Amino acid sequence: MITLLGLGPGDPNLLTREAWDVLNASSSAYLRTRRHPTVAGLPANLRLKDFDDAYDSAENFDGVYAHIADAIIASAQAHGDVIYAVPGHPLVGEATVPLILERARELGIPTRIISGLSFIEPTLEALSSGRHTHHWIDPISGLQLCDGVEIATLHHPPINPDKPALIAQVYSRAVASDVKLTLMNQYPPTHPIWVVRGGHQITLSSLHELDHTDHFDHLTSLYVPPFERIGGFEAFQETIAYLRAPEGCPWDREQTHESLRNTLLEEAYEVLTAIDEGDVAALKEELGDLLLNVVLQAQIATEAEEFRMSDVIAEVDAKLKRRHPHIFGDVTVKDSNDVVANWNEIKKQEKADKGVKDTSALDGIAPALPALAQAQKMAHRAERAGFKWDNHDERLAKVREEIEEIVSANDDVHRAEEFGDLLFTIADWADGYGIDAETAAREANLKFARRFRALEAAARKRGSNLNEMTQADMLRIWREIKSHEK
Repeated sequence: MITLLGLGPGDPNLLTREAWDVLNASSSAYLRTRRHPTVAGLPANLRLKDFDDAYDSAENFDGVYAHIADAIIASAQAHGDVIYAVPGHPLVGEATVPLILERARELGIPTRIISGLSFIEPTLEALSSGRHTHHWIDPISGLQLCDGVEIATLHHPPINPDKPALIAQVYSRAVASDVKLTLMNQYPPTHPIWVVRGGHQITLSSLHELDHTDHFDHLTSLYVPPFERIGGFEAFQETIAYLRAPEGCPWDREQTHESLRNTLLEEAYEVLTAIDEGDVAALKEELGDLLLNVVLQAQIATEAEEFRMSDVIAEVDAKLKRRHPHIFGDVTVKDSNDVVANWNEIKKQEKADKGVKDTSALDGIAPALPALAQAQKMAHRAERAGFKWDNHDERLAKVREEIEEIVSANDDVHRAEEFGDLLFTIADWADGYGIDAETAAREANLKFARRFRALEAAARKRGSNLNEMTQADMLRIWREIKSHEK
């Protein structure tokens, strides 16, 4: 039999009576690590063997855990009864225990769990009674438990910022530094962090200063308090779901996918406006309004049993990973051109896998795109498919041809058609230079608006308005405005 025994959080007084009785009645035991305060208080007659050397020699933790599990299983097969003692509780934050339990089950080796107090309870006690936290922390009320080693490998923390989090096994300054960088993708640099060592020593730090001192060891955990305001995606989804509930808002309850269409487009354009104007505060607000529309659409679909937000996220996440094989697979690329080529080939294969045949190079271009953006996408797709002008001179000749056809048009219907051809040709021409026609047009609009407002201001300064000015005066002031900008 393999006995998996918890040594508790570090104080020998917290070793359970059952664990003491089992150890006192035994002659030997394996320790995952001897670097644990409780070890000094174990029965004197107990022969102890630890795996600390494995940590010092292995290249990674997975190798250490596999080595330990192999050793415990081999000892049980050779000698029968084996005691394997670990810090805390055997089933809390112990990567070796699941490996041992799984292999023992496969081999028919009986196992027994001797519970120990985990690091969680004394840590929460220390935080709740400390002078820094000012509140009780009940794990049932949403406390999130995380592995510091895992978080250190990520780029965004899997943590809801509206709930408290306890991050274990922040055993070194290097791990703390990597954890800090991951957390800063969710929390501001000034967010408070409590460093808890051995379940009782508490140090308050701001997130950006977390790794400025070397007060970390194998018994160190971090407590991350929640935001003081709503900042998590789940809480926002709750707000939207509440608005759509029977007791919610009548207007929100009346909305459908179709009724929100124009609002969604408007909010997208508001985002573009904020970007064009370089207004970061407005961008933050407008992105929120756009997100509101996305979440509201997903909530409507949830209520209709069409799909859920988790389906939306899962699908786009899988798509991103599938279309980035150079990041999530074994494909090698030289530059961004290779990335785009791979992306298009993967999209083509996805359509083939869905049974879509006789596809066009123009498939997938959104009908609701602004006309210039749509034109440029069509021209670009057609060029990739082989329909293209040989050089810029031919594009310029095509532009001149369209202008001549506008001039020679005999009626407004024909003239409007030729204007459309000219705009399409200009979009194609811009694409040949690598210019985004829609962005160029928007920037031209902004430039005109800026200069026109300056012209109006100049007229007001004269005590006049544009209707009262001569064209010559307006053009002179206009040129001055342009010259001043340059």
